[in-house]
Amino acid sequence: RRSIDYLETRPDIDSKKLCYSGFSWGGHYGAIIPAIDERLKVSILNAGGMWGFALPEVNQINYVSRVKIPTLMLNGKYDLLLSFKPMFDLLGTPAADKRLILYDTDHIIPLNECIKESIKWLDKYFGPVKPRTR
Repeated sequence: RRSIDYLETRPDIDSKKLCYSGFSWGGHYGAIIPAIDERLKVSILNAGGMWGFALPEVNQINYVSRVKIPTLMLNGKYDLLLSFKPMFDLLGTPAADKRLILYDTDHIIPLNECIKESIKWLDKYFGPVKPRTR
C-alpha cells in the first residue's frame, strides 16, 4: 500500500489505472491485497491460489470474496503448491470480469503466454497504451 501512496505522488503515473500483479506467493496475496485497497482497479495473478493455513487476520478465506475487481488468473494444471480453482470460484468479482487460463504445466507458466494474456487483459480494462508525447 505504501508503494501505491508513492505512485500517487508521481505526475508521470496515472494512479487511476493501477493493477495488482502477483506471481506465486504474490498471486497468493492476490486474494487479500485487492480486497483491502480500493485504488487497485485490475488484478493479474500468475500461479496464484489458496494456501489455507494462516492466522485469521491474514487468511485468504476471510478476504477473497471481497475482491471485486477484474481478475485474470494464469495457472498450471499440475501445480501442487497452491489451489487455484477454489480461489477463482470464491472471488467476489462478477463472472464476466474474471478469467482462469490453465496451461499444461506445473507452477511456472510460460513467460510468453503470461505477457500475451496480461497485455490483453490490461488493454481490455485500461485501453491500449498511448504513445508517450514530449
